[in-house]
Amino acid sequence: MDFSAVSAICALIVVVLLPACGKKGPPLPPLVKIPAAPAEFTADRRGATVDLQFTVPSSNTDNSRPANIERVDVYAITAPASITDDQLLKRGTRVASVDVKAPRDPNQTVQEDEPAEDVDPAVGKGLDQGAVARVSEELTPQSRAPADLGKDGGAAAKRRAGDVPQGPLMGPASGVPSRIYAAVGVSTRGRKGALSKRVIAPLVPPPPPPDQPKLSYDEKAVTLTWKAVAMAGAAATDGDVLPSKPIGLQRPSIAYNVYDVSADAATKITKTPVTDTKASDPRIAWGEKRCYTVRAVETVAGLTIESDAAPPACETLTDTFAPAAPKGLRSIAGDHSINLIWDPNSESDLAGYLVFRGTGDRLDQITPAPIADPTFIDGVQPGVRYVYAIKAVDKAGNSSAWSERVEEVAR
Repeated sequence: MDFSAVSAICALIVVVLLPACGKKGPPLPPLVKIPAAPAEFTADRRGATVDLQFTVPSSNTDNSRPANIERVDVYAITAPASITDDQLLKRGTRVASVDVKAPRDPNQTVQEDEPAEDVDPAVGKGLDQGAVARVSEELTPQSRAPADLGKDGGAAAKRRAGDVPQGPLMGPASGVPSRIYAAVGVSTRGRKGALSKRVIAPLVPPPPPPDQPKLSYDEKAVTLTWKAVAMAGAAATDGDVLPSKPIGLQRPSIAYNVYDVSADAATKITKTPVTDTKASDPRIAWGEKRCYTVRAVETVAGLTIESDAAPPACETLTDTFAPAAPKGLRSIAGDHSINLIWDPNSESDLAGYLVFRGTGDRLDQITPAPIADPTFIDGVQPGVRYVYAIKAVDKAGNSSAWSERVEEVAR
């Protein structure tokens, strides 16, 4: 091959390769980080109030931390459960906003497997990321009214209604008007993050509240009792009229939740609603004032609603309960002394024991203050018959009944 041919081939290669050797384009913008969905979202209907609770996001949708978030918005809508997320956010009402501490630089994040110490702390007003947030909505006639979903929503609802198979008259699938809630984090640039799971609160009238509970206590627990409320929908009958039975939905069931309302924030005592009209709280703290209330809980089609609170019952816990009388008192004669031994008491608030001695029916206290150990050595004159008995004393000053008596003569 001659020199001119080689030159032509090299020129062709250069021409082909030139397009791939141009300047680099502008760098791609960084991935926009948006907050993950609020977690552990719950809704509890109590009277005319819906109490909502969720955990503030502490990471982004890509699991990086801290979350690019400045607030969490809560939306609500009274509509069929089949509405889309877009409809919920567009047609729903923002019922609450919770400010959240935001990162200084949303792009300065660490991955989920990196140490927590590497996370740049969020700043500003509001709740910490990862904190539990609590908000509530008061139900009004406006909030109970079904939302206008527009033409698309109406058409979709009709299509869905037409898809329901026909069968026996069993009532609607749920038969309970409900309000749907969802929460969403909002980034520092106003972008919405991932939507939380939806929660539902029924809009049926709540059951009537119970009467004020009765409170009693002993050294082991506080006990609450109350009267049962009438079942919702129960109708009186007379004469030869048979009681009616509704077609479709089952009659609502009634249970109860008990709350300690001694502090600003109520504490639920019952882990799950109880069907009995009695509950107990084993947390005994002498000198502490306790207040308790009860709410009726109605379950309709799998949804629960609590009544308004019963008037609270309050009591200051006072220790008036004496310890048990000591048992197993035994005496052993010694030289110019008598040794006493007895079984220890098991009370957690025990202060000690008092020892009594005499030579007849009358016994006098010979220990000026309670002694801690269940044993005592008494120096006495030999040849004299002495009578002994013991009492247990608790930290509140309550003393037990007498132990059994023993008699002994020192050598």
